[in-house]
Amino acid sequence: MTERKPPGVDFESWVDRQIRDAESRGDFARLPGAGRPLPSEVEGAYDELWWVKRKMAREGMSVLPPTLALRKEAEDALKAAEDAPSERAARRIVEEINVRIRDMMFKPPPGPPLGLKPYDVEEIVRRWRERRDPGA
Repeated sequence: MTERKPPGVDFESWVDRQIRDAESRGDFARLPGAGRPLPSEVEGAYDELWWVKRKMAREGMSVLPPTLALRKEAEDALKAAEDAPSERAARRIVEEINVRIRDMMFKPPPGPPLGLKPYDVEEIVRRWRERRDPGA
């Protein structure tokens, strides 16, 4: 453990001295990755939080709280239902996301409130039919 900064000593000069002492002891010699650039996930674009994202991926952590992740899934499900190849597929997509929404409504996890209610399957399927056959 390093010593405490003595009173009356400028913080910057105290830190500089700590670094100089560590260099003279060889604490910085032969560090892994010395002389090489920091690894980048995407070449060219620098992300200040690259290390946080890598750590979260290594730890298997989700970036979004469960309620926000479900909101995103619900949006994606509506889009998938709109683009579904058949009425049956559209109905199945909406019914599956509704099960997840109901589960979270009745057993809320910690975090922000969900702010969603189950979708009206018949209404979404009706709109799906209208997009497929505008003259009907």
